[in-house]
Amino acid sequence: MSLLPHPASPERVAASGGPVHAGVGHRLMSRHGRTSTPEEFDLLGLTWHLLPNVFAPIHTDSTELFTTWLPFPVGGNFLEMGCGTGVTSVMAARSGCAHVTAVDITPEAVRNTALNAQRHAVADRVDAVQSDLCGALAPTARFDLVFFNSNAIPAPCEFVYTRPLQHAIFDRGYAAHDRYLREGPSRLTAGGRMFLGFNSLGDAFRLHALAAESGVRLVERNRSVRCAGDVPVTFQLLEVVPAGAGDTA
Repeated sequence: MSLLPHPASPERVAASGGPVHAGVGHRLMSRHGRTSTPEEFDLLGLTWHLLPNVFAPIHTDSTELFTTWLPFPVGGNFLEMGCGTGVTSVMAARSGCAHVTAVDITPEAVRNTALNAQRHAVADRVDAVQSDLCGALAPTARFDLVFFNSNAIPAPCEFVYTRPLQHAIFDRGYAAHDRYLREGPSRLTAGGRMFLGFNSLGDAFRLHALAAESGVRLVERNRSVRCAGDVPVTFQLLEVVPAGAGDTA
């Protein structure tokens, strides 16, 4: 499997992410107007609730791809960061996970996930929790698989979040990616695995540098060129592994 490239020249790093990709993010935001976003949507053979101010998987193929690519631990515990509508968490429970913890920074997404867990008869195995990554989880909580479909588009440090939906698209100062890479490995059981859903609208060189600083590396497990809004995007499922670990799937 291929790895993310090592950081290149400062010019190349500066060009990664940037105004063009931010423009795609703003267009995705505009697609979520109340008049254009339905109250329900179909995905992976099921119908799902969609509340206002929650990121809609109908506008990008990321949720469908990552959900079908993830190796859900049958009989194990699954943690999803940034659960949104809860599609991935619900499908994890339906795929045989004994317990699922779905966290999101916005209360709208937490409520949406709980509604979909109830709708698809897995509410007894899915806990939806409002949390900024692991912040609200018990210190002793450990998981067999941890996943974050990241808000890949970088935003400058002075960026101000004015709508809940922006947390699903933009990462101010890449702080969420930094925290995920630093804190996520400590949440794994022995033999547990950690994944990041990323795409070509993100800053791959910065992500790779953050991984190195955290003592991990990123191994690509799957990729596909699909769409985010009206733009072709390369989606990648990256596994987070210790820096000295071998490359085994």
